[in-house]
Amino acid sequence: MKRLVLFASLLLLVFACRDPYGYTIKGNKIVYNTPPRPAGQQSMLGFACDPIDTVRIGVIGLGDRGKDVPKRMAYIDHASVVALCDLYPDRVERAQKSLVKRGAPKARHEFSGEDGWKQLCELEDLDLVYLAVPWQMHTTMAVYAMEHGKHVAIEVPAATSIEECWALVNTSERTRRHCMMLENCCYDFFELTCLNMAQQGIFGEVVHVEGSYCHNLDPWWDNYQGDWRMTYNRDHHGDVYPTHGIGPVCQVLNIHRGDKMDLLVSMDSDAFRGQETCDKRYGKGVYKYANGDNTSTIIRTRKGKTILVEHAVATPRPYSRMYQLTGTKGFANKYPNKGLALGGEDLTGIDSDNLDAEKYMPDAERDSVMMAYKHPIAKEIETLARKVGGHGGMDFIMDYRLIYCLHNGLPLDEDVYDAAEWSSLVELTEVSIKHGSMPVVMPDFTRGEWDRLDGLKFATK
Repeated sequence: MKRLVLFASLLLLVFACRDPYGYTIKGNKIVYNTPPRPAGQQSMLGFACDPIDTVRIGVIGLGDRGKDVPKRMAYIDHASVVALCDLYPDRVERAQKSLVKRGAPKARHEFSGEDGWKQLCELEDLDLVYLAVPWQMHTTMAVYAMEHGKHVAIEVPAATSIEECWALVNTSERTRRHCMMLENCCYDFFELTCLNMAQQGIFGEVVHVEGSYCHNLDPWWDNYQGDWRMTYNRDHHGDVYPTHGIGPVCQVLNIHRGDKMDLLVSMDSDAFRGQETCDKRYGKGVYKYANGDNTSTIIRTRKGKTILVEHAVATPRPYSRMYQLTGTKGFANKYPNKGLALGGEDLTGIDSDNLDAEKYMPDAERDSVMMAYKHPIAKEIETLARKVGGHGGMDFIMDYRLIYCLHNGLPLDEDVYDAAEWSSLVELTEVSIKHGSMPVVMPDFTRGEWDRLDGLKFATK
């Protein structure tokens, strides 16, 4: 029996070693492989394509998120929606009407049905494919689009497995096509301002950051075509939707631009409310609901910083993306109330029981500071962004920056390594939890080049 167990363990080890995207367990840590870069591929760090006079866009997926993409693009110079695709033809027609309503021409190409997306990707008169489809289809469609010469913008998360993350990286490197994940929360006004403040040293050395996605989805489960989102949560442990939380704080920490995420540990609660919701939806005991009511993940970076990320979509906890920065000279917090503390008050001699002494600065002073450090991009486009909308304007800023960079031949704000690193938490957190919250050594999607770039820069002409 002992020999059989040993043989089985050896087989698992051999299989893991053969899987270039798999992992082994070494010294009580889960260690993911970082496969060598295939011959002929080049890094996409700092990559810029040739300028595109008018970015010709094809939108795939015109449902809950995708229906607003043509509306926003109609307000952006040097952008033209030339192709529309959805499983259902009536959604294509609705998108056409939204273009006309805003004074833009109708898209020249219309596709629907199961394979319409492939026909769109194969068009010759197209520069950018914009994907707003269920998570499980993101990588397949993105890879196909890049292989047909198109740049790609993908809704979040860009991938749901480590193998898919590497597929995005390898295809982007091989085809020399941009692959941007559409992490709109990086473009919210508070986050942009705090990023600018951090880059100017206002917080000192940022040592700890927090981000989350806490959003009770009870009113929205029915919005997801074919029940795909509930099904995914039902079947998976871990932080299945990490990028709203991790994206903005990774930018502050210059992840793969001078630092890297090294070690991850994840833990979840049982699915108390999640199971109740599942039982009401499908019948009591039909499914065992996997995703914990709360998932907490802590990450340590190579330079000794820490990141806390949380996911909670089943409980009545008020909406929060947490967003917190802790530095040696200051602190910023967005939820539940916006606050800044910049260490200006002398606490010497204050009674140790007087916990109120450590205060946020007054609201008026906070607002004055944030106005003074408003990010240049927000200054440039804020009025139009708030008018057009999209989560208060951040969706519009995201689209505006994407088109601006493509039009001017500049590196994108978010590259394929961001897409892979931030999305990798989907699998990594689940694997950590399944191994009793064992630490995970994270793969390096830059293949050792994480410190080649000196900090995050939003390129301008």
